[in-house]
Amino acid sequence: MENGVEILKEGKYIYGIIRHSGPLDYGPIGLGKRADQVYGINFNGITAIVSNSPIIIYEARRVNMIAHEKVLEDVMKQFTVLPVRFSTISEHNDDSGILKILEKDYKKFDDLLTKMDGKKELGLKVLAHEAPIYENIIEKYDEIRTLRGKLMNLPADKTHYQRMKIGEMVAEALKKEIEAYKTNILAVLNPLAEDLKVNDNYGEMMVLNAAFLIKNSMEPDFDKAVNDLDEKLGSLMTFKYVGTLPPYNFVNLVINTKGI
Repeated sequence: MENGVEILKEGKYIYGIIRHSGPLDYGPIGLGKRADQVYGINFNGITAIVSNSPIIIYEARRVNMIAHEKVLEDVMKQFTVLPVRFSTISEHNDDSGILKILEKDYKKFDDLLTKMDGKKELGLKVLAHEAPIYENIIEKYDEIRTLRGKLMNLPADKTHYQRMKIGEMVAEALKKEIEAYKTNILAVLNPLAEDLKVNDNYGEMMVLNAAFLIKNSMEPDFDKAVNDLDEKLGSLMTFKYVGTLPPYNFVNLVINTKGI
């Protein structure tokens, strides 16, 4: 405490781990308001990408997450990177703590870097268009179409139960159709990927929320497969295709900085 202001201890914020020897400097792009220098600390051919930082727990706010990701994206332009969990800070204000971590977890980092070498994460979200999907269901399901036709010219107050029944049938059919589209899309894309992580959907119109680990050499084939699916299904759904991402879905690197 100095003049009533708490002086925070300094540490090293860790963004990611790469395979590299020699110095690296990414400039003043560190997380937080201070714009600390981001640089590499090397041990035996493996480098931690770090910046100076007060020893605090950073809130997982958009501005902080974007700053963390921006560093990783810059590093990825040149290297395969193992992303480290957000807000991981070594409690040493010099390089010694990072060097101890690199030495202690060397084999784990080495194995993971070998596994991830020459690969990248690509993200795909597929969202169904409400009107055409419902039209498709009405066309495809005879029972729903027939019942709907019978009720079209009847007063709403006399057919409340039947309309509720149609609503339930349509909801059930929608679930079934979404699942079928998801299965068909994955059947096309999965064989082109090294690994796949299907994340939870949000909202009933989401068909797929997935991350694919792709060999760099397979990326053109994967791109073409996504484009072909988009062409085939584009009237019914939107494909949101994102790449290249740090492999968050395939590497969950939690580093214990306590006691080091």
